Amino acid sequence: MHDTNKHINDFGSVAVLMGGYAAEREISLKSGQAVFNALKRKGIDVQAIDVKDNIINAVQGLEIDRVFNIIHGRGGEDGVLQAILDSCEIPYTGSGVLASALAMDKLRTKLAWRGAGLKTPDWHLIRTENDLDDCEKTLKFPVIVKPSKEGSSLGMSKANNCSELEQAWLKAKSYQCDVYAESWVAGKEYTVAVLVGEALPIIELKTENEFYDYDAKYQSEQTQYICPCDLSQEMDIHLKELAVKACEVIGVSGWGRVDLFIDHQNTVQLIEVNTVPGMTDHSLVPMAAKQHGLEFDELVVRILETSFDSGSNYACASYENKNESSISTAGRNADHSVQLSAADIGTNC
Repeated sequence: MHDTNKHINDFGSVAVLMGGYAAEREISLKSGQAVFNALKRKGIDVQAIDVKDNIINAVQGLEIDRVFNIIHGRGGEDGVLQAILDSCEIPYTGSGVLASALAMDKLRTKLAWRGAGLKTPDWHLIRTENDLDDCEKTLKFPVIVKPSKEGSSLGMSKANNCSELEQAWLKAKSYQCDVYAESWVAGKEYTVAVLVGEALPIIELKTENEFYDYDAKYQSEQTQYICPCDLSQEMDIHLKELAVKACEVIGVSGWGRVDLFIDHQNTVQLIEVNTVPGMTDHSLVPMAAKQHGLEFDELVVRILETSFDSGSNYACASYENKNESSISTAGRNADHSVQLSAADIGTNC
């Protein structure tokens, strides 16, 4: 079992950033509270920060050594927060700017996977009403229509005909990002958590809903999570290796969760990767970790440890080469924590 106790004093002051302004705000607040409570139980110096709108305002004036980022969706999972923290040389959990931005955009993630020779369902980009006819010709019904930059299945709809396709497109485009239709995959759905390059036990997802939508994830009591699941040893190994590879292709580091299907032809199809997955005590990553022998509190500390590797993500040169105006005189104190002012962030970001 991984020993985390010897690292407790090395973390310094930790800020758990949660909430955000994306559609997944409420889920992030639940995840953040669970993470905060776990770190407190582990004896770590931690504070909870609810980021309500402007990320810069939220971190202004904080004296912190590192950040546990648990903001789901845009603003926290898409490279924006990562860029701010990189520029201020504050270590944080999870992936850096490039991987976060790429993974948040499901459409461009698919392009990267397809370019690397990994299988993902066919799709068609829908920008205008004229694209609806082309989509019908390119893909066979049914399809699933998705906004490219939302999580938790928000804005997604199944379409069985032209009329439903148009309605699904109108719904998805209200999220103000690219919209695409994806070939419907009939088969079994799985998710694979990846922690520091290692795939955790696979979870099979079963829902009575038409697909694993927001209701199935967070509200329904009928959703089934099967772990360990009934896979052959060969397929289990294949899915885990594929999940790790899928993360590597787009540069995901630290931790993440890959969603995929096995269709009726026994072909594995990659769907998406989450770089800041849910972290309530009922979420999928903690579920897989528990099956692996990691209790929730230990898992949280393991994820926090990934912040020690985020230095490679820094987007700006060392402060040692900058004049004193680049960081306030209250800047790094004796224990090397950083106090941020608005001027610091405006200058260095």
